[in-house]
Amino acid sequence: MDRSLVWAILLLVLGNNVVILSDSLIKLLDGFEAPFQFVLYRQLSATLMLLPVILLLKRPLLPKNLRWHATRAHIFLLGTVFMVISLTTLPLATANAIFYAAPVITVVLARLLFKERVTILSLSTAALGMVGVLVIVNPTSANIFALAALVAATTLALNNLLIKKLPSEHGIIDTLYLTNLLGIPTAAAFALFEGAAFNLDTLLIAVGSSLFAMVYAGTCVYAYRAAESNKVTSAEYTGLIGAVLLGMLFFAEQPDARFYIGSVLIIVPLTLLTLKSRA
Repeated sequence: MDRSLVWAILLLVLGNNVVILSDSLIKLLDGFEAPFQFVLYRQLSATLMLLPVILLLKRPLLPKNLRWHATRAHIFLLGTVFMVISLTTLPLATANAIFYAAPVITVVLARLLFKERVTILSLSTAALGMVGVLVIVNPTSANIFALAALVAATTLALNNLLIKKLPSEHGIIDTLYLTNLLGIPTAAAFALFEGAAFNLDTLLIAVGSSLFAMVYAGTCVYAYRAAESNKVTSAEYTGLIGAVLLGMLFFAEQPDARFYIGSVLIIVPLTLLTLKSRA
């Protein structure tokens, strides 16, 4: 196994366990009445944290070739809104299990958008993964919040694939900075329309969440640039263990049998696919 692939996998393991801390903070929000306000706070705080680094590195504040950065920024904004809605209404482990449908969706979208080769094993993996999501979501209960988590997973898959479209001269710091900066005007417009009053607790949670989320986003940028998506996606599932443990310890959550069955259907086939791809 080459060194870049090893680093990509290790960083994804790190990032996926760190981002669970961000999700845990979001669960502390009081409902989801003002998701755009939270997203705005998160993007502003991330931009301000990254700005000194951009200046220190003497990187341009608004470089050229921003089309794909702007596209990813708005997909990221949409995904964060749905993520907030799902995390504040679903158990932490359940929401994260659905988020981890993103690698399955990535396999499908990679074929549709980038014409990556799809084998029978890849198709079987995607089919079983979607069955796993349906088992967890339980469509008979018509849980709209679980569907919100599935939308968030789809936006995550899209953003990971679009990393390959970014200009090669833009590094990880540039990408994180631009993803947050370019979404601020839209987030501000929707937050203004939302009309929620300033909330200090929401701001503090957003700052902490932003810090952890940037670590995850940075690992994704490196990993999906360094290796083919189907060789590293299974590393993302390690965060599900952290989600279950944190949910039990801090939110008194006890996942039911449907959660474990669905998680196995998502994780095991994609892990086998990844191992076969590395071979």
